[in-house]
Amino acid sequence: MEVDYNNIKVIGFDADDTLWVNETYFRDAEEEVGQLLSHYETPNKIDQELFRMEIVNLPTYGYGVKGFILSMIELAVELSNGTVSNAIISKILTIGKDMINKPIELLDGVEEVLKVLSKDYRLIVATKGDLLDQERKLEKSGLLKYFHHIEVLSEKHETNYTQLLKRLDIEPESFLMVGNSLKSDILPLVKIGSQAIHVPFHTTWQHEKVTEKEANGSDYKTVNSLTEILDFFNS
Repeated sequence: MEVDYNNIKVIGFDADDTLWVNETYFRDAEEEVGQLLSHYETPNKIDQELFRMEIVNLPTYGYGVKGFILSMIELAVELSNGTVSNAIISKILTIGKDMINKPIELLDGVEEVLKVLSKDYRLIVATKGDLLDQERKLEKSGLLKYFHHIEVLSEKHETNYTQLLKRLDIEPESFLMVGNSLKSDILPLVKIGSQAIHVPFHTTWQHEKVTEKEANGSDYKTVNSLTEILDFFNS
């Protein structure tokens, strides 16, 4: 599929699992909690129930580590019928704080790509999550100097993107989004007339997965690594 990027003026990047490692830490935390609560339920059941709890809590807590911590605590209370010990609650809090304090591990080629593209395009970050946590990660990443604007969205639906582009005075056809999630970073942009490049990460949160039917029929590129997108602008 040939895609023309000649009209692109602004390029948006997702943050978590596009610029740096993130989902891996959630998978590790889920495994820790599964072991921590294993005398109440099987690890597989705990994993299922934690996902259910997270989805139920999304409208209240939003995305990010803090909502994840609260969901883990709520699940511990539910599975134990209110008898969970203070020691286990404390351990869950420690798991969450450790996630927040993880060092930033940039994905391969990130700074190279940003350095090249920032010379000719206006770059922005459009990400979901907790505002304070995302600001902290961007600061620690050393990447802030490449971006003209940072936007932390409560959701990544067509409406959110349309409002963002309008607020920044960006025409949809002149905008390209780069991200790892088909559901959040790719399909909504295609639907509003923008371009999108999918850079898959090795693990995807269940909530971000889409069916094959949803993924097919949309005009977007998929690359194996972020550095591959430079080929589209150097040809």
